[in-house]
Amino acid sequence: MRAVDPHRLFTILNSAALAGWVLLWLAPRARVTQRLVYSGLFSLLLAAVYIAILVPHLELDAFRDGNSLEGVLRQFQKPWFMLAGWVHYLAFDLWIGAWIGRDAAARGASRWLVVPCQVLTLLLGPVGLLLYVALVRRALPSGRP
Repeated sequence: MRAVDPHRLFTILNSAALAGWVLLWLAPRARVTQRLVYSGLFSLLLAAVYIAILVPHLELDAFRDGNSLEGVLRQFQKPWFMLAGWVHYLAFDLWIGAWIGRDAAARGASRWLVVPCQVLTLLLGPVGLLLYVALVRRALPSGRP
């Protein structure tokens, strides 16, 4: 059996995560979106892949080196460690994108407001989350205490 190439796995995982985002944008009410994305299953699968990548490639230096920017840069020069970091982003950003979708649906928010926030969450993580909280959640309070 051939060893898995981290570059090929990067492409596969990126495509898989993008499929989750496309479901959020184009079919937010579809059963497949509910079961795979809104349930968190897709993000949890990415989290499992993250662990499967990280554990065999984690070195004790990673913990010591994490206390300085130079140390972190040194770790991220390693393809497997970088891939694990990228999957970390994919899992959490999709989780937040799904949360935005669920929260927006509960508030009756327009998709015209939600989708740009989700796109920014995909591209710039915290920027999309901040925009959603600052604009949509403030404009459409849930009425709950």
